[in-house]
Formats: sequence, C-alpha cells, structure tokens
Amino acid sequence: MEYNKDKVDEVALALMYLTTFKEQIGSRVWKGLDWGILDRLHEKGYISDPKNKSKSVTITEEGLKLSEELFRKYFGF
Repeated sequence: MEYNKDKVDEVALALMYLTTFKEQIGSRVWKGLDWGILDRLHEKGYISDPKNKSKSVTITEEGLKLSEELFRKYFGF
C-alpha cells in the first residue's frame, strides 16, 4: 500500500511527545515504533541513531520542539 511517509513521520514524532523524558544527557523518547519510521526520523535529524540496544533514543532540541508543535497540531484542543 502506498502512503505519505512524511505525514506518518509527523504523526509518529507528535506521539513521541507523550513518551519524552529528561535525563542528564538531554531528552529521550521510547523507540517503540516501526524501524523504518525511526530511521527516517534519524535521517531528518530529529532523533539519535536508533540502531542500538537501548530502548530509547535521544531526541534533538529541534525534534523536541517540533514534536510538541505537532502534538498540539494533531491532538490539541
């Protein structure tokens, strides 16, 4: 099935806002999404490389800001 991968990436990034948590090294998000989506978000510079044994990835400052904006866009009141 063909679909708009950029829109899927936007919604995935928006949902990451719900699983964001702070650590000493910065903000992180759980990586419980499709590997293709995670790879594309990494290529776009929003998250660190998901190819590791950790259950979470670092979200960049740009990714964190956009994640919140997209969450409000798609799910806000």
